[in-house]
Amino acid sequence: MEQLRTADRMLHVHSDIRGPLFIEAMEMQKNGINVLKLNTGNPATFGFGLPKSIEEALAGHEEQGVGYCDFKGMPAAREAICTYHKSKGIQGITPDDIFIGNGVSEVVSFALMPLLNPGDEVLVPTPSYSLWGNSVYLAGGKPVFYMCDEKANWYPDIADIRSKVTDKTRAIVLINPNNPTGVLYPEELLKEVIQIAREHDLLIFSDEIYDRLVMDGLKHVSVAALAPDMPVVTMNGLSKSHCLCGYRCGWMLISGPKALTEDYRKGIVQLTSMRLCANTLAQLVIPAAMNDMETPASMVRPGGRIYEQREATVSELAKIDGLSFVKNSGAFYLFPKLDVKKFGITNDKVFARDLLHATHILMVPGSGFDWKEPDHFRIVMLPEVEELRDAIRRMGEFLDGYHQK
Repeated sequence: MEQLRTADRMLHVHSDIRGPLFIEAMEMQKNGINVLKLNTGNPATFGFGLPKSIEEALAGHEEQGVGYCDFKGMPAAREAICTYHKSKGIQGITPDDIFIGNGVSEVVSFALMPLLNPGDEVLVPTPSYSLWGNSVYLAGGKPVFYMCDEKANWYPDIADIRSKVTDKTRAIVLINPNNPTGVLYPEELLKEVIQIAREHDLLIFSDEIYDRLVMDGLKHVSVAALAPDMPVVTMNGLSKSHCLCGYRCGWMLISGPKALTEDYRKGIVQLTSMRLCANTLAQLVIPAAMNDMETPASMVRPGGRIYEQREATVSELAKIDGLSFVKNSGAFYLFPKLDVKKFGITNDKVFARDLLHATHILMVPGSGFDWKEPDHFRIVMLPEVEELRDAIRRMGEFLDGYHQK
């Protein structure tokens, strides 16, 4: 028997958030080295506990989650999700337009597989959460990366998007608030992207997992609320807003004229039926979570953990010579820029490895978010304020005199 080899579809797939450097960090921990893991946005790791609303919704109801449920999801859960999205201005939707999955990661694959034929293109932002580019590759498509402009507050470059639409383009992805930049997009910008989709008959994928984690008095606007005439697939879930990453509770909502999505929906039904159903215990808590907007709000207002940790992060970063950044207004990430000439950086993976071994801080370099230049990395702002301040100070000490060999 010949050696088993990886399929061609895996050639461009990368997982830097839990990739080789993460494995190296885990080996360091086995050897007794304490590593501060800022590679993933996992609130539970940093003491964000189970919200009381979720605990109460689950207690005593475990028996209801023993059997398979509807392949789209439990009726009460889909009703609560539908009510939430209606409150954000999305028109003409019912619980039947919602498919619950094991996290947004799963529903992204459900959304892409029925859409793409080999060689079809999807416009994906750079930088972006690598799930999107990877999933397009795995579905047989080709991600075409449009620029988000750091000099323009990391907003999508509308001219660049227009230049990259071809006769093979099937969809465009928006991540709002963005991961890894933490930037929230204004309504007028969303309308410009919608207009491009309208002109070229593109499906819009709107990843809104951080929509309830917005700071500074700003308001998140759902793309689908601005485009009732367009097919939009909105992704959301409870991993971030209610700190339930391990529950794997996400969903997709299909809106817009049903005549345009009827055949596409059949493919999603095929996939979700084959999977049987999503985690039922997680679905049991969805109605309570959708009725508990205080949990996310309490984290992002002044005095809340995420808000204060953001303030501490930007305060300490501003003291580091050779670093610049755009202050985030959503999620819990920043995407700072390194002065590559000052630090001699030609490979951001080498930089991240050097940082790990010198400071015992694990970061994901910009290339892990499909950013082509070796000049960025993502900061996860989830540790408590003092631990975060200490980590950034150590990072500054490391950079003082650092020059990549």
